[in-house]
Amino acid sequence: MLRPIAIATAISGTLDILFAMILTLWFGREIPNMLRFVASGPFPAATDMETAGAILGLVVHFALMGVMATGLLLLVRWRPVLLDTPLRTGLAYGVITYFIMNWLVVPLRFGTPLPPKTLSIVTQLFAHIVLVGIPMAYIATRYLRRSA
Repeated sequence: MLRPIAIATAISGTLDILFAMILTLWFGREIPNMLRFVASGPFPAATDMETAGAILGLVVHFALMGVMATGLLLLVRWRPVLLDTPLRTGLAYGVITYFIMNWLVVPLRFGTPLPPKTLSIVTQLFAHIVLVGIPMAYIATRYLRRSA
C-alpha cells in the first residue's frame, strides 16, 4: 500500500502546489512567502526563515498530501466498493478534505473567519476535488483493484 500512497502524494501534491503557485502569482504575491505561510501552520517561526522556510513549506505541503492519500487508501481498503466509482469517490473525498482543511484546520490554526470568502471556496473546492480527490481515487483504484 505504500506505493499508491507515494504516487498519489506525489501527483496530487504536485498538481495542488502548482495551482497554489499560479494563484499566488495571479494575485501578485511571491511564491516563497506562500510556502513560508504553509510551513507556518505547524512551524510558526517559518515566516522568518527565508529559503529554509519556503523549503519547509513544500515539506509540510507534501506531508499533508501524504496524510490525505493515506486516509483515502485506508478508506477504500475498508470499503472496496468505493473503487467501483473512482470519479464519485474522488469528488466526495475532495469535498471532505476541503471541509476538513478550510472549515476546521485553517480556522483553528490561523483564526480565519468562517465562512471563507467566495473566491476561496471556489478555488479551494476546485483544488481539493479536481487536483487532489479525483487523482487520488483513480490511483487507489488502479493499484488496489490490481492487488485485490
